[in-house]
Amino acid sequence: MTQPVYIAFEGPEACGKSTQAQRLAESIGAVLTRETGGTDIGAQLRSILHDVDTVGLDDHAETLIVAADRAQHLAQVVRPALERGEHVVSDRSVYSSLAYQGYGRGLPVDDVRRINEWAIGSTWPDLVILLKADDVTLQRRMNERDLDRIEQAGSDFHRRVREGFADMAATDPNRWYIVDASKPADETAATIRKVVSERLGI
Repeated sequence: MTQPVYIAFEGPEACGKSTQAQRLAESIGAVLTRETGGTDIGAQLRSILHDVDTVGLDDHAETLIVAADRAQHLAQVVRPALERGEHVVSDRSVYSSLAYQGYGRGLPVDDVRRINEWAIGSTWPDLVILLKADDVTLQRRMNERDLDRIEQAGSDFHRRVREGFADMAATDPNRWYIVDASKPADETAATIRKVVSERLGI
């Protein structure tokens, strides 16, 4: 029996994570989930984080809310699925906190990591697919939708987030794989499927 694996999709806003996560989950028969909002409790927390009417939320409070969502998500969805022998594909993971609240908000990344290590224990993704696209492509996609509170954080914030993801991928290449998401969706999906097969044997 193939060992169950936990695969996370990461990347900036509008990079196509949700679409590609769904396609991969269907391809390998995995449980598809997301952070934030992958549980009923998480959905309530997500509404605080993303609602444009949420004003004055302190960056430290934001970090703790995301960590709370993640703790619930790992306990209720991810770990039980892995224990049943099922693969898990998640749209975002702990690395989003490091990128968004650490690099993006400017909080000490080590502090954000420690908070999240306490929240998730030893359950880290086995493989992280980082979707990247050029600024023109990302901006065009952003212009085509209504933006939530985090998406409205500004270009400097999102630049720091992208830099954070790039730094993490560069320092842990055995766990991360970067995919060009500016290409057609079918081509991107095929690349991801090949990587998952080569790296994880599924």
